[in-house]
Amino acid sequence: MVIPAPKSFYRASRSSRPPEPTAFLLAIALGMPLAGCSFDLGSWGSDHDKPKPLASDKPTGSVSPQNISDAKDHAARGQALAKSSKTEEALAEFDTALALDPYNTQALMGRGLIYQGQYRHQQAIEDFTAANGLAPQRVEPLLARATSFLAIDKAKEATADLDEAVQADPNSALAWTVRGEAYEKLGDKAKAAASYGRAVALRPRDDAARTGLARTGG
Repeated sequence: MVIPAPKSFYRASRSSRPPEPTAFLLAIALGMPLAGCSFDLGSWGSDHDKPKPLASDKPTGSVSPQNISDAKDHAARGQALAKSSKTEEALAEFDTALALDPYNTQALMGRGLIYQGQYRHQQAIEDFTAANGLAPQRVEPLLARATSFLAIDKAKEATADLDEAVQADPNSALAWTVRGEAYEKLGDKAKAAASYGRAVALRPRDDAARTGLARTGG
């Protein structure tokens, strides 16, 4: 299956209408550079990222050390397959990883990003929410979830995630740019311009941020 190409978010727009959110975070999260940013799924899934879950949140049954190890292998294979554009095979590997270990954040992010690329945004949001619960100090699940919220016209929910994302990583130009888009959709040009401005300061050649800044009067 072919992942959709980036929409107008990553290119200049001549319209006064805010750009559509991209569904192409998959490439970023799989370690492929896009617009100067990259997410590395290989750093996900380590035990130190996992807070102890509440008793009510534990999956049925126990997760054995062997299952955890096998899940990491399946998640790594899923990432490699997704990088090769074999998304259905990658999705199967991520599904297997999560069946073995529901707390594997690498598989949650990988599967969520494939869902996002396929416009299955509600399923993507569920996986990003789970990943965020396991790694609450990371910007990636917040940014990814916000992108899906924007895609289904939930800009208010997106801004909440993006406010948290820029606190988690104030140097993420991509988070500031998407935050500008979200506030622009809400009609708050002042916050949109401020966000685009921060993105431009961090990455002066960010065309999306520069165009957004000009569009919002910054």
